[in-house]
Amino acid sequence: MIDRLEKEVDMLERHLQVLRMVIQNEPIGIVKMSNETGYPHHKVRYSLRVLEEENLIEPSSQGAITTEQTGEFVEDLDGKVDHIIEKLEGMKIEEAAEVEN
Repeated sequence: MIDRLEKEVDMLERHLQVLRMVIQNEPIGIVKMSNETGYPHHKVRYSLRVLEEENLIEPSSQGAITTEQTGEFVEDLDGKVDHIIEKLEGMKIEEAAEVEN
């Protein structure tokens, strides 16, 4: 059960790392991203496809570039991550047991 969540978090981390690279280096291509991150080309390509489906990046002849939606997503990201962290913290069984004692 937790293994699946951990895999999803790892994949989200990769997607966000790819997005960060696009934001900082646009336009940027798959080969450069793969070389700099150490991720295989197919994983970078998958992350780019996910980001494109979310309208956070778009392809150009020189490589991936950001879209108008990217800025708003980035502004909201920290708050959403903080909210998820709070939810996960509340799921800990140890802390729930301590409160009951």
